[in-house]
Amino acid sequence: MKQFLYTITDPLGIHARPAGLLAKEAKKFGAACTITKDGQTKKLTQLMMIMSLGVKQGDTVTIAADGADEDVAIEALEAFFKSNL
Repeated sequence: MKQFLYTITDPLGIHARPAGLLAKEAKKFGAACTITKDGQTKKLTQLMMIMSLGVKQGDTVTIAADGADEDVAIEALEAFFKSNL
């Protein structure tokens, strides 16, 4: 399993538009991709689950990928977070 921590810089946090794009990005990979905030872990492929975390600006989340293409997935997700959130 590969993972990284990221502190959200977007003033609106993870709202509907980036959450939808994030779920779409995560669906590209065979690895199980998750987001964890305050001990709650949700699948990145499920838009409503991402939204249910209520991630705001300044919150730190843990992004993880576990599976065959976890290296590629974690690199792509980290790039996504840096450019969109």
